[in-house]
Amino acid sequence: MKKALLLLSLIIVLASCGVKSTQNLLSSGNYDAAINKAVSNLRTNKDKKGKQDYIYLLEEAFAKAKERDLNAINLLAKDANPAQLEKMYNTYLQLNERQEKIKPILPLRLIRERRNAIFPFDKYNDQIIDSKNALSSYLYANSKKLLLTDNKINFRKAYDDLEYLNQINPNYKDVLSLMDNALFKGSDYVMVETINQTNMIIPGRLQNDLLDFSTYGLNDKWTVYHTYKQKGINYDYGMLIHFKQIYISPEQINQTEFVKERKIKDGSKKLLDDKGKEVLDKDGKVIMVDNFRNVTVRIYEFRQFKSCQITAIVDYVNYQNNRLLQSFPLTAENIFENIYSKYKGDRRASDDNYYTYFDNSRLLFPTNEQMVYDTAEDLKLKIKDIISRNPFRN
Repeated sequence: MKKALLLLSLIIVLASCGVKSTQNLLSSGNYDAAINKAVSNLRTNKDKKGKQDYIYLLEEAFAKAKERDLNAINLLAKDANPAQLEKMYNTYLQLNERQEKIKPILPLRLIRERRNAIFPFDKYNDQIIDSKNALSSYLYANSKKLLLTDNKINFRKAYDDLEYLNQINPNYKDVLSLMDNALFKGSDYVMVETINQTNMIIPGRLQNDLLDFSTYGLNDKWTVYHTYKQKGINYDYGMLIHFKQIYISPEQINQTEFVKERKIKDGSKKLLDDKGKEVLDKDGKVIMVDNFRNVTVRIYEFRQFKSCQITAIVDYVNYQNNRLLQSFPLTAENIFENIYSKYKGDRRASDDNYYTYFDNSRLLFPTNEQMVYDTAEDLKLKIKDIISRNPFRN
């Protein structure tokens, strides 16, 4: 009984909190949030007496939201500024969507007043179509005007407007063709080159891999990287990767010898007292205990080691005025290491986690070319980090 009363009290408190928060939203002018909260609470058990407050709040919030939006549309119409057409179109959409949100839960009965809640709905289809057409016409004309300028920022603005136009009015005139043009004209084109200033021949596949920007996972629609000059492209920037030094260490095998000693369990033995006599339990049986003994192992550890280090500088160059914009020094490194061991004696004397080295064996050292290529993976990550943190155009 107490649990039932406690649960009922909790439900009443939660319901009261929900109504109060909806009232606060309404009082602060956040009408649509109040509508959303009220509709959410009225989707189930809408005829319950405890839901009456939500119906009153929904009726009031809807009326005030509609009045606010219609007043805003009247002001926009009087202003006659084509740049405000998007706001007018979206406001009509908002008016219609608000009605569609409430329709599924109607009718809503106000018990005390013996009437249904009043929601004066209007048809906005014509206004939505007219404002969409007016907005489409404006966006199209303004984008074509922007494309006649000589400014990449204008081209990007045109692309964004045309993309929005294609969303609200698909296949409008030649919008898709204009978008392609805006994307081409608004993009920054970067020529990427590698310059070998070391005394080593850089493997061809390393250069190809470094210059394959499709593997960098960059997400910048306004920057296009080319590794070969293409006709009809006026390159804005250059990214020059200067290889300064490639150092490859000699192949090394270092041997270490050491002895390990350990006490291990080796079966069991009879428990003897100080006089060497067997100790019995209460049932007269001889007590058995673990038998420990010391074991020793001599370990011969071999460590194969080879490393590669590449130092480079990435230069950003503005090709419009041939000025150096920024330089980024970087170092990439790759290490080949293999440890294997042999032993004489009882291997159980070594640490348990050391056993894997006994199972290892000597490996072939990677070639110098493979070492350089593997180091390039680290180099690519660092070049990507430079590009991500330092866009050409701020």
